[in-house]
This record gives sequence, structure tokens and C-alpha cells, in this order.
Amino acid sequence: MFNDIGPLELVTIIVIAVLVFGPDKLPKVIQDVTRTIRKIREFSESAKHDIRSELGPEFKDFEFEDLNPKAFLRKQLDSDELGLKEIRNGFDLKKEMAEVTDAVNSREADAPSSSSSGGRIDMTKKPEDPGPDDRPPFDADAT
Repeated sequence: MFNDIGPLELVTIIVIAVLVFGPDKLPKVIQDVTRTIRKIREFSESAKHDIRSELGPEFKDFEFEDLNPKAFLRKQLDSDELGLKEIRNGFDLKKEMAEVTDAVNSREADAPSSSSSGGRIDMTKKPEDPGPDDRPPFDADAT
């Protein structure tokens, strides 16, 4: 329950508890807290038992920890019903990226390149005036 509390934090909590409740009332407070935690655990266990009995035999392997999304996904991904391991092993990312890179490089080699401008756009040229039949593209979202 208190796995994430370090020794320094525990000492700090004890010192604050002694200062707040005093050394004479502290044992009574600790007993009350432990009694309350015990009752909450008993209530939780009885509620789990009641829910399992109401769900019936179809849900005999139901675990409440599966309601946590991380635990549910981990359980579903660990069971290899869908063949995910085969898919994962059959997919080679380096090979796929090399194929994409080769395809892009071959398109660039096939494209006409202007050797005088070095592949750059010449900003000194005036754009050609569109003819009377040439309309700019219509953008319905812009109107």
C-alpha cells in the first residue's frame, strides 16, 4: 500500500503526527486509522464477492484489476490470439524505410531539373497572366 513512500518521507510523517496529535494521543489515533483501513478493506472485499456472485459463472475469471486500462491492454496484448507477434516480427521498419527512400530518390531523378537555377525558384520572372478561360481554383471554405 505504501510502496512509494521513502524513509525520509516516513520520518517526516511521524514527526508531523507527533507534533499535531502529541505523544499521548498518537497511539489512539494510529489504532483508529488502522481500524478504519481494515473496515474499508473488508467492505471492498465483500463488495467484490457480491459482484462476482451476481455476475454468475460466465464471469468466473473476471478480475477487477482488468478494469484498469493499462492492465487490460497488457493482458490483451500478451495473449497472442490475433497473431500480433507474427505481424510485429514480419514488419521490418528499416527495410520499409529503405524502400520509401529509394522510391523518393528515383522520382527526384526522373523529374526535370533546371541546371541553371540549381533546383531553386527564380523570383525575378513575372508569373504568366491567366487567359480569359483560366480561372483560379475555387475554395468553398474561403468564401
